[in-house]
Amino acid sequence: MTKDETSEALAPAETEEVEVSTDAEELKPKPAENKAPRGIETFTICRQSDETGISGTGVVIEGVRYATGQVVLHWLLPFPKGSISIFENLEDFKKTHATPHPTNKTIITWADGRQEEW
Repeated sequence: MTKDETSEALAPAETEEVEVSTDAEELKPKPAENKAPRGIETFTICRQSDETGISGTGVVIEGVRYATGQVVLHWLLPFPKGSISIFENLEDFKKTHATPHPTNKTIITWADGRQEEW
């Protein structure tokens, strides 16, 4: 490949200008046919007890579940930033951090008010 051919290959491709709507209704999350599904649900996880003494009690996690089912958790401890965990789905989180510790009496509360208890 010559120097000119290399420069052409590395040059940004020209893109067609497309008008993008800024209407709020148009921008609401919804599935797109040619992309991964969109939309998120937010939730908190509360522990009424702490069997291991590591994460504490009360709301210990804030989380997001994406339309794909993937879950990102923000553990609120250790202070000051906590930590982030990513799970393929909420069931994987439950298998590791909820089901093995039934005395924690874990409650997940979704933004719409739904609750699940373990």
